[in-house]
Amino acid sequence: MSEISGQVVIVTGASSGIGAATAERLAAAGAKVMLAARREDRLRELVDRIRAAGGEASYCVTDVSQQTATQRLAAATLEAHGRIDVLVNDAGVMSISPLSALRVEDWDRMIDINLKGVLYAMAAVLPVMQKQNSGHLINVASTLAHVPRGGAAVYCATKAAVLSISEAFRQEIGPDIRTTVISPGAVTSELHAGVADPGLRATLAEAYQDALSGTTVAEAILYALLQPAGVGINEIVLRPTTQGA
Repeated sequence: MSEISGQVVIVTGASSGIGAATAERLAAAGAKVMLAARREDRLRELVDRIRAAGGEASYCVTDVSQQTATQRLAAATLEAHGRIDVLVNDAGVMSISPLSALRVEDWDRMIDINLKGVLYAMAAVLPVMQKQNSGHLINVASTLAHVPRGGAAVYCATKAAVLSISEAFRQEIGPDIRTTVISPGAVTSELHAGVADPGLRATLAEAYQDALSGTTVAEAILYALLQPAGVGINEIVLRPTTQGA
């Protein structure tokens, strides 16, 4: 048992990667997890796996780029558990390419999911946390929020925005609701699988040879959640030791 035991946690982007690993790790620590993503088959499989291991989990199919969907997610969580203690904002896409490729639809998609999706989910849970006088927001950014790279300008910008929003929100909200940004480097996931540019795809494949596991990032998230009241872990940056920046 742990201090997170019994807490109600929403995890977006829970169908794979960091989100799925985080859901499993927090459920193993005793949290009641609500899984959110677009792929219902993946969510159902993960719920079954968590329950088979003795954890408590449910899911709500959610496209975070739609504000009404995040509102339904919060409502479903309240209906199931009566409260919302933690939001892990992990949903994201990495459709990177040089700006000169003019893949405007990819830019829109990253902004809609990586940035607006974070804001929509925050907006959906914040009134609940304010009423409770407690809560913890975990927003997943990236080391690329700190060190932008050519070929990934819009992705870097969305993650830098998440970092800025999280810090400004921390200053606004007061002591009862904590805010943590997790900025991982290369992590084994599906995030870069859809990269269209062959040169960038090859560069990423090389960079991801020593990638962290999603479980490693999940442990960092759990560490932030387990701090005693009055202690805020505002950001954790973690990367493979072989990653230069």
